[in-house]
Amino acid sequence: MKKILVLGATGSIGTSTLDILRNDCEDFVCCGLSANSKKEELERLSAEFSCPSSLTKDEGIDGIKRLLDETKPDIVVNGIAGSAGLLPSMAVLETGTDLALANKETVVMAGPLMFDAAKKSGSRILPVDSEHSAIFTLIHQCKKENLDKIIITASGGPFRTYSRDKLARVKVADALKHPTWNMGVKITIDSASLANKGLEVIEAVRLFDVQASQVQVVVHPQSVIHSLVRTKDGIVYGQFSEPDMKHPILQALDWPEVRHNFMRPFDLTDTADGCRTLTFEKPRMDDFPMLGIAFYCAEKSASYPIVFNAANEIAVQDFIDGRIGFLDIPELVGKVLEGSDWSNSPRDLSDVFEADRLAREMAKKFLRR
Repeated sequence: MKKILVLGATGSIGTSTLDILRNDCEDFVCCGLSANSKKEELERLSAEFSCPSSLTKDEGIDGIKRLLDETKPDIVVNGIAGSAGLLPSMAVLETGTDLALANKETVVMAGPLMFDAAKKSGSRILPVDSEHSAIFTLIHQCKKENLDKIIITASGGPFRTYSRDKLARVKVADALKHPTWNMGVKITIDSASLANKGLEVIEAVRLFDVQASQVQVVVHPQSVIHSLVRTKDGIVYGQFSEPDMKHPILQALDWPEVRHNFMRPFDLTDTADGCRTLTFEKPRMDDFPMLGIAFYCAEKSASYPIVFNAANEIAVQDFIDGRIGFLDIPELVGKVLEGSDWSNSPRDLSDVFEADRLAREMAKKFLRR
């Protein structure tokens, strides 16, 4: 029986993970929980699963380190949102524990450093993003040496068909109406701007050690194919499943085993009319420039991905707070990237956090202007 420590237990990834643990109690046991601020909900979950917990708003990273030391998990699910997930990821990797990673900012901000930490300790990093989980499996099946291109699918978000004029008038409530996925506020807005897909491009380049030119994004509104790979012979292989985050989480918890589970098997004809229509289109990068900016940062590497993430977090919060419009998000991120030289590669976490701090300061200055 695997012992699972869940970080970010009250968020969308944490909630899905706990659903798995409730339904598969013969194979998994929840040994510990953390949350940022939902104290009452965390206490309720801690009582339900009879395990220790940490409210990180009070205890910080020390609370997570305490849980790691007390519980000795077999695998840790990191469902913490945003840049706050970086230190917990590194803390897990330093203990030699396997990491089921849903926090893409960890890879975007400090990919090379976390890979070094995992190599030294013997930890395995298992991606939980549905797209990277699919790519991870497909590369394992097709073999890295046969890989030609990674094709990341995108739903297109709630504004896929909006004109640029209409995009200029959208509100936060509009951005939160995602057509296929139920996610947290920040990631849902990132999905609407395609910034989330941009972060996934950077993550794919770093996780799978490929060039940015080897990654393609294709809009697939039905969110049934979670990503694809093309091999050198020109053949494309894809992973199909219902848009439910429990699939990639369960895959990470079980890896490398593939076994029957409580989830309903995928059926191409299991719909009201007995058929499915799957469509694909090119992303409108002129109208959704965050994706193009992310490709640029993935190619430049160094500190550019850190700046992309930091400036976007500031811009999204200001959009949520009503201080800027939706189309101001990519404008602000672009200004920050152009506002300084970000070509130094971080040597350690202090370099990562310094680039992050400088980018946030610059973003706030541009906003005040």
